[in-house]
Amino acid sequence: MKRPSLTSIQLSLLVTIFVLATANRAFWIKGWTYFDGHSFAFAAFGAAIVLLGASLLTMFSMKYVIKPVFILFVLVAAVSSYFVDSFGIVVDRDMIQNAVVTTPAEAGALITPDFLLHVVLFGVLPAFAICLVRVRHRTVLAKAGWNTAFIAPALLVVLAIVFANFSTFAATFRNHRDLMASLNPAGAIVGFGKLVDRQFKDRNLVVAALGEDARRAPANAGGRPRLLVVVAGETARAQNFSLLGYDRDTNPQLAQRDVVAFSNVQSCGTMTAVSLPCMFSVYGRSDYSDSKSNSTENLLDVLDHAGVATSWFDNNTGSKGVADRRAYEYLPEVGDPRYCEGGECRDDVLVDRLKTAIEDLKTDSVIVLHQIGSHGPAYYKRYDKTARRFVPDCRTPQLADCTAEELTNAYDNTIVQTDRNLAQIIDVLASHEDRIDTAMIYVSDHGESLGESGLYLHAAPYFMAPVEQTHVPMIAWFSDGFSRDEALDRACLAEESGDALSHDNLFHTVLGMMDVETAVYDPALDLTTPCRDPDAGNTGDDTEEPRA
Repeated sequence: MKRPSLTSIQLSLLVTIFVLATANRAFWIKGWTYFDGHSFAFAAFGAAIVLLGASLLTMFSMKYVIKPVFILFVLVAAVSSYFVDSFGIVVDRDMIQNAVVTTPAEAGALITPDFLLHVVLFGVLPAFAICLVRVRHRTVLAKAGWNTAFIAPALLVVLAIVFANFSTFAATFRNHRDLMASLNPAGAIVGFGKLVDRQFKDRNLVVAALGEDARRAPANAGGRPRLLVVVAGETARAQNFSLLGYDRDTNPQLAQRDVVAFSNVQSCGTMTAVSLPCMFSVYGRSDYSDSKSNSTENLLDVLDHAGVATSWFDNNTGSKGVADRRAYEYLPEVGDPRYCEGGECRDDVLVDRLKTAIEDLKTDSVIVLHQIGSHGPAYYKRYDKTARRFVPDCRTPQLADCTAEELTNAYDNTIVQTDRNLAQIIDVLASHEDRIDTAMIYVSDHGESLGESGLYLHAAPYFMAPVEQTHVPMIAWFSDGFSRDEALDRACLAEESGDALSHDNLFHTVLGMMDVETAVYDPALDLTTPCRDPDAGNTGDDTEEPRA
């Protein structure tokens, strides 16, 4: 059979049109919605996108280059379009970083039959077709001339379209920054480039010391050991906590403990790779960047400077650099058969590890427990049968195969599991009150979308992230001895629990709770400041300030 023959420009046009037609459903739907009745401007916008795409591909139409580039183009478009269309996400730099650091078990939950079929139909088969096509190449000079003769007029037409519709385009792009971020595979390619650029810039970073002046307040030095357990939650959204007003009883155990539930807490990011290091960073969300975080010591380092022992027990995908200089254990490697299967464990492993760690504790300590929590899409793997309160629940990572009720039930069951684990942690701490002053603070790294506005999972760019992904639960518990030593009024904390808080508060609250004096401590960001006896306070500045 004779192989089909095309010029490089013809192939560029065909590949561009194919990818725009098959891998950009979300992009075109958003565009039609955002242009809001300006049908002519929308049609002109579409034509401009086709011409721009074909022009860019034509630049890579050299012999020995054209087919590898075009094949990679359609494969990347097929993969990214599946996640964009299925979950409503945007594939940008942060999303790619999230994918790079994911565990094999998490990745396996995303590689479903639907995903494989989509990639074969819209990636592998088109790539095979590109291989079969015989490209008619000209001499180098002739190709340069033909390419210029195509690209130059195409770009002139694009400029004419932009000028003719400038006011409509400007208003649309200004109000809907997510539109171009949804274009496949441009978003993924640009995001990958930004990630590589950042990795290159960060490779020679020197970590600057932070809080080297830190020391324990004299009033508590040499007393009973103090232990603060910081639980870094995963993918828990505040809307589904009954302690925070949810109409389903997802927190039956915590409701029986004397906890303070903070109802108005905002996350620093919408994915673990951003939120987790930000939570432990001195930089607030408005000042935070990965480069700043990677080049500056964090909360655990400041605690170490003050002589507070720190440990990190992980049941997720690592500490994202936070515990690089501290004692660290990755619990799924142990693989306790009671709680673990297929390289993943339920958060019960964290409770058991805390039990053993606290037995030998003789000095002031902060222990971080990093949960797997409510991480999707395989929500059903996060809880055992005793936490399966809401049925029928979604028992597959292919969320499209589940009803909205099944999906919500599965997610709510993960919150029930978290509720039980947090209650167990509190009970472990309470059982050692005879010799240790103990406290726990829990906060989730980000929330989750469960189909609202067509979005699923998380990792939406913060500027467009829905409240479901940024409104997170925060819960605190204090033993009587801890509250007494800190002159902390728990009733006052409960009254203040509706105040606007964020991940920015964690850094300073932990320093305050451990009575660490240092110039980097800001009492205005310590959520316990308004509820301490000012005469008994011994952390930093005694002047009480309103919280930022």
